Formats: sequence, C-alpha cells, structure tokens
Amino acid sequence: MTNNDILKKLRVALMLRDDQIVEILELVDFRISKSELGAFFRTEDHPNYVECGDQVLRNFLNGLVIHLRGTKENPKNPTAVLAKHKAEIPVKNRTSERPEFKAKPKDEERARGDQSPSKTKSAAKKKPFKKPAPKIQVVEKVKFNFGKNKKS
Repeated sequence: MTNNDILKKLRVALMLRDDQIVEILELVDFRISKSELGAFFRTEDHPNYVECGDQVLRNFLNGLVIHLRGTKENPKNPTAVLAKHKAEIPVKNRTSERPEFKAKPKDEERARGDQSPSKTKSAAKKKPFKKPAPKIQVVEKVKFNFGKNKKS
C-alpha cells in the first residue's frame, strides 16, 4: 500500500476536506497548499499526479494526533472532534422520487386516437373500491377411497 493510498483512506475515514488537512499539517509547522495536496488524491495516470512522500505522511499523522487528542496543556476528546467533523458535512436531501422525471397522467381518451376526447374528465369520476365477493366452493367435500372397496 502506497503513502497515497494511506492518505486517501485516512481522508475518507475521518471525513476531512482539503482545507482541514492543510490546517492539520500546519499544527506541526508543515506548510502545503491545497493544489499540492490535491495532486496526492489524483489517479496515477493523471498528468498532475504526485507521489506522497514519507515526510508529508509522517507530518500528517503527527498533526492528526495533535488535532484529535490535543496537547498536554489542552487535551481534547477524539470522539467529540470526529462528531464535530461529521456535523460540518452538509447533508444532501435525497428523495426516492425525481420530480423532474415524473410521468404525466395521460388522458385515456386522447391516447386512443380513434375518437375525439370528451369534455368531462374521466379521472374525476372514480368509482369506490369494492371488495371482491367471497369465493364460492364449487365442489363439495367428497371423501375419496382411491379405488378401494371398503368393507364395513
């Protein structure tokens, strides 16, 4: 596993944005720009891809320890820090339906094409739903003896 893979997995696991990673690196006095950082997260076949060096990964991990745990003078609770990161992520409102692609109800009479549509709307004349009638038993209960003559 390369340093780039480790950095990518940490970024996803901790839900960090590029600017947060830059701030974490600044905790250990390591300066890096967002564009330099973005080069680490590109695919290997991209022309601007850069291999993450040991020094960058080492400083990031040391800064991450300070970011999550704090210092001796100012200790932090790591779960509170991670919860804060999770709260900062914007929540997308996803619906199961996509309203822009809903099918419009068709007028059945217009769709037929053989007659002109009536002036009354058929959708307004809905009939109430009726329960189906109970099934009638066609064959009575019959005792079969399967061809055996029963002597009683």
